[in-house]
Amino acid sequence: MAARAALLLLLLMAAAAPGPARGSQGDREPLYRECLSRCERQNCSGAALRHFRARQPLYMGLTGWTCRDECKYECMWLTVRLYQQGGHRVPQFHGKVSGGSWGGWGRGPAVPADPPVPSQWPFSRFLFFQEPASAFASFLNGLASLVMLLRYRAAVPPAAPTYPTCVAFAWVSLNAWFWSTVFHTRDTALTEKLDYFCASAVVLHSVYLCCVRTLGLQRPALISIFRAFLLLFLAGHISYLSLVRFDYGYNLVANAAAGMLTVAWWLRWCLRQGRRLPHVWKCAAAVLLLQALALLELLDFPPLLWVLDAHALWHIGTIPLNVLFYRSPEPSLPSAPPCPPSFLMDDSLYLLKANSDLFKVD
Repeated sequence: MAARAALLLLLLMAAAAPGPARGSQGDREPLYRECLSRCERQNCSGAALRHFRARQPLYMGLTGWTCRDECKYECMWLTVRLYQQGGHRVPQFHGKVSGGSWGGWGRGPAVPADPPVPSQWPFSRFLFFQEPASAFASFLNGLASLVMLLRYRAAVPPAAPTYPTCVAFAWVSLNAWFWSTVFHTRDTALTEKLDYFCASAVVLHSVYLCCVRTLGLQRPALISIFRAFLLLFLAGHISYLSLVRFDYGYNLVANAAAGMLTVAWWLRWCLRQGRRLPHVWKCAAAVLLLQALALLELLDFPPLLWVLDAHALWHIGTIPLNVLFYRSPEPSLPSAPPCPPSFLMDDSLYLLKANSDLFKVD
């Protein structure tokens, strides 16, 4: 518990650290920069700023939308309209630069000192939601995680060998979806880091869950060592991104490597246990579907109706996977329709039945 508390403190401190510099094609467009400068001069100081604050909706102020943010939003759409009128491809905005440093200011063209990461497409804001579709999909994923967690706890006794690990995984996932919802609602340096770091925690906890189920039911010492290693790795990962440089490329590679390790590990175990444990096909299906959905991130197109992009489609697609992984195998009421199959619940009940006295490796 002390290690987890220390890691949580590190997470909050790291999220509060300064964020990376931002830049993209749209941000560097002279028209956009001139529009932004003029809008700020006219609206974001003195009496004009007081007038802006007086007429700004309360929910916008409470969610941190400032006068400068409004200027950036209006100038973004002005730039997009002019690009489209000229027959040009829709520009992207508000990109980040790995390392947070830019070369060339005052010495020529602004060229990133490190390769920039993909910028953001322009999204049509709904109320205070910056990316409405992704925010709503993240919320639904979190809601699904919460519902499945409650059903899991209601159906599986705490004596089940994997009960603590499965419940912890559900809470880690729920926390990540919460911060994903916040980040897509309001993209700031703080919410971005919390989204990234909590997502990394889910990836590493997935590795841990896989290790516990496939290797650790009779090896508590091995699991303790592996858990300590993963916690140290996560702490180092967060520290590097916060204190050295926010390297998007490294973060992507680290999470992808851990994710592929988990996929290969689960699939190998499922193939070996398929004949003896009929329910493991559900695990293989969830893992393969998750990887297939991740391919949506390779698509790159302007948002449909300025709301629905590839990232939102990926989040929408992951909602049913919560059901496949958690939901109760039996309806709670005689009149209730049959529930879709699950893996974690079936497997936990199987282990409880097969290992009522001792943890055993299948």
